[in-house]
Amino acid sequence: MIALGCDHGGYELMQEVKAFLDKKGWEYKDFGTDSTASTDYPIYAKRVGKAIQSGECEKGILICGTGIGISITANKMKGIRCALCHDVFSAEATRLHNDTQIVAMGGRVVGAGLALKIVETFLTTPFSNDERHIRRINQMESEE
Repeated sequence: MIALGCDHGGYELMQEVKAFLDKKGWEYKDFGTDSTASTDYPIYAKRVGKAIQSGECEKGILICGTGIGISITANKMKGIRCALCHDVFSAEATRLHNDTQIVAMGGRVVGAGLALKIVETFLTTPFSNDERHIRRINQMESEE
């Protein structure tokens, strides 16, 4: 299950992502928002992060205007690794190397075509399980 969350700045792009996930037959849970009315991105980052922490969802997608604030918020949560990605290479690398559970994007930064390639890459790339990457993840998590 994929957890989705966005604020008003990411709402329109999230609609594109949801249509793409529907087309692919991938299950998701939408944690909001439900319009372009101004709202606070930390609300949605926390909802998605909690769904990952609890095991309700395996991966997540967060979108705000730039992707910055929503990714910072998610990364404050224990055990969450969220990567801000505006290119396909980063989406692949963060899964292979960092075993990130959440990808964040900026609705005002990346267009729909690229965003969908980022999403697909993020969702289909497995973690490498290389010892060096496991070691580095453990080092990151030791600071929580």
